[in-house]
Amino acid sequence: MTNPYPSTALDAARRAIADQLREIRRDAGLTGRDVAARTGWQPSKVSRLQSATTPPSDDDIREWCTACGAEGRIPDLLAANRTADSMYMEWRRVQRTGLRRLQESRIPLYERTRQFRVYSSTVIPGFLQTHGYAAALLGSIARFHGTPNDVDDAATARVERSKIVQQAGRTYSFVVEEAALRRAVGGPDVMTEQLLHLLDAARYPAVSLGVIPSHAHAMWPLETFSVYDDETVFVELLTASLTITAPTEVAQYVTAHAEMTRAAVFGPDAYRIIAGAIPAPS
Repeated sequence: MTNPYPSTALDAARRAIADQLREIRRDAGLTGRDVAARTGWQPSKVSRLQSATTPPSDDDIREWCTACGAEGRIPDLLAANRTADSMYMEWRRVQRTGLRRLQESRIPLYERTRQFRVYSSTVIPGFLQTHGYAAALLGSIARFHGTPNDVDDAATARVERSKIVQQAGRTYSFVVEEAALRRAVGGPDVMTEQLLHLLDAARYPAVSLGVIPSHAHAMWPLETFSVYDDETVFVELLTASLTITAPTEVAQYVTAHAEMTRAAVFGPDAYRIIAGAIPAPS
């Protein structure tokens, strides 16, 4: 019998797929033996697939959904199945060779993406960070996770890859909670430099920067996430990075970004909030 409380993120991802298969069967009013008869499988295979004992192949998903008259569910399930092994990437595993390599690993994705949507509730988005801010933030992350100390190189790599926001041919929509602007990272001098840079970056032709005022009536603050071309979403958690490619889930994050955008202020109103967060001279 499978554990109903998955002990790993991979277990959770596979369990989610199995639960959807079982839900599809039940919605169709079919038993496991009905699915077996329609697909030509042994009943034991149906049991293994819907209990997450055996992960399904892409063909298994297509046959299951077809047998249940749920062909419309195939794209989402295929996307979830293909990314199950990499859906949750534990920070300790990803960062074991240092933070610089993690920064550089995103470059191919950035280069092929044409539309970026970013929402941040806690810190300045990585695309808009200064070296000092990035170094202070990454230093805290490295200490917390006990990863190799290559913070300066990692901050340099982050700033270098972020120069893409100044290139033509792409669009960037950033929405930041006011609280993220006021969270002290690296001390007053670092924050002053960072917020002045943010004011400059907000005027880049390809950049749209919105700030959600602390008094705004908006959705509840969400986890920081980035959407790439309506195809991939990265969600940053404490212990892992979550990659989402299922079309309906990606669409929910696109909708959430749109909701946050409606709650944000732009242009001079946003600039006033950013300027107001600059630490007073000591």
